[in-house]
Amino acid sequence: MNRIAVFGNAGGGKSTLSKYLAKITGLPLVSLDLMKYKPGGGEVSHAEFKAAHNELLQQNQWIVDGFGSLDTLWERLDRADTLVYLDMPLLRHYWWVTKRFITSAWMPPEGWPENSPLVKGTLNSYSTVWLCHQKLTPKYRNYVETAKATKQVYHLRSPQEVKHFCQTIATEIGVFRTLC
Repeated sequence: MNRIAVFGNAGGGKSTLSKYLAKITGLPLVSLDLMKYKPGGGEVSHAEFKAAHNELLQQNQWIVDGFGSLDTLWERLDRADTLVYLDMPLLRHYWWVTKRFITSAWMPPEGWPENSPLVKGTLNSYSTVWLCHQKLTPKYRNYVETAKATKQVYHLRSPQEVKHFCQTIATEIGVFRTLC
């Protein structure tokens, strides 16, 4: 586990899980939203984002959280040695987008650029959930099935599976650290 790509639909818990993985593994965490958007929510140019993304892929260790852009997604998944695909039921994604918006009144969402417009971001997330479910989810599912032959793949479909995954990784990391 040196290059971990955490991906899936909007509101699936990618940022929360990525932050946890970074904490227990010590790997550097990169939020694609923080690369793609400026404080206040404006986008950087695609050329600037792509250059930063290409530089990231040259690193030997990372945890990458998020989508970025369609042209960078598949490059990143190919470069990763570990894939963590969060594939929750559709209604859970909608609920977690709503929950993120409600809790943002007290605490900014994980991995969002500073001073991002939360109403606009939430509305975009609602449409993204449906589009991703229709267009990308079938491709993601096919990709992870094929990738199992060459990569470490975790296809997590429920909060219980995420919790079990976290416990398993923490145990493995703990055992590794006591051996070193």
